Amino acid sequence: MAEASFWLMQSMNDESIPDSFLKLGRHTLSSRLIVGTGKYADYDVMREALDVSGTHCITVAVRRERLFDAEGRNLLDFIDTDRYVILPNTAGCFTADDAVRVARLGREILEQMGNPGADWVKLEVLGDTKTLLPDPIASVDATKRLVADGFQVLVYTSDDPVTALRLKEAGATSVMPAGSPIGSGQGVLNPNAIRICLEYLKADDPDYPVIVDAGVGTASDVTVAMELGADGVLLNTGIAHAKDPVRMARAMRLATESGWLAFRSGRIPKKLYATASSPLEGTITG
Repeated sequence: MAEASFWLMQSMNDESIPDSFLKLGRHTLSSRLIVGTGKYADYDVMREALDVSGTHCITVAVRRERLFDAEGRNLLDFIDTDRYVILPNTAGCFTADDAVRVARLGREILEQMGNPGADWVKLEVLGDTKTLLPDPIASVDATKRLVADGFQVLVYTSDDPVTALRLKEAGATSVMPAGSPIGSGQGVLNPNAIRICLEYLKADDPDYPVIVDAGVGTASDVTVAMELGADGVLLNTGIAHAKDPVRMARAMRLATESGWLAFRSGRIPKKLYATASSPLEGTITG
């Protein structure tokens, strides 16, 4: 289903959308794994990794080299826009003003391409260059301004539940708490914080989409995030900087699917002592 076009997804009504699909505002995605396009060794590796990841949505940093590499090749020439919906992001922005400006620039670029991703943005407003942690005040400010400007805002934030709730109240289509710092590969450092974020954000709307964004290093990190109840995972470095990005992309795809299924299957309770798989009474002994 990763090959399904955006237009096919849009043509479905709520009753016909498979349960495994991810609904984000006006967009419906056939995969719960969203993948970035930065940091790959070259565009050919990126294209193959995106293919095997099964993703339906890819993020593009609007500011990065104006979408061109050192050889003058355009990133968008290596992306099948009939297969993927593009989610522009404001990576590298450190003020609300800058983030709003970059979001509008991304919208203009995609509108010129006729891409349906022109109406949304992954919002990042960072606090400093060392930690790359989000600036909570500026993120709330930028979210309000972009929502007022017609954007569907998917906003990157820390795992602080109160900040997450403020961003939802500001109108965010999805709040995206970090598992750990951007590019760190540390996985989900504070699962209890993610649990509380999920509780707060879904309290009045169980279907409100919450995506774990940043810090994922390997497939087990993705599974942990999904088994906590996240609706999806967004990652980039974990695939792009793996020794074999293409194999890792496939692993991330399988981890997303298995984590989603496991959470909805209902795990057995943890017990202190063993419980026999077969009954001990009534067995034949020789």
